[in-house]
Amino acid sequence: MNCSSCKRDLGGFSSRAAVISVERLGDEYTESYFYCDRCECWTVELYIDRFLGEESSRVDGPMAKDKGDKLVELIRQCPDPTDKHCKCKIHQTW
Repeated sequence: MNCSSCKRDLGGFSSRAAVISVERLGDEYTESYFYCDRCECWTVELYIDRFLGEESSRVDGPMAKDKGDKLVELIRQCPDPTDKHCKCKIHQTW
């Protein structure tokens, strides 16, 4: 993943600061958060696995450090953020 601001390589999936998967109307949405310490901003990759259609992805950002920090902290409160069927408060409000 490249930083959405400076384009520096932030590494692959193992370098994600946080990831969360949720299910909406049969589609799975996975958000992966990558932090660039050079720019002090977040880059977010959104992957959508459509139940009846093609999968897609997009990259959003740069996201302000304070906003990204808050979202990552919320994700880390979930016992299993990659479980799209998780019933925790974080997943229910995501």
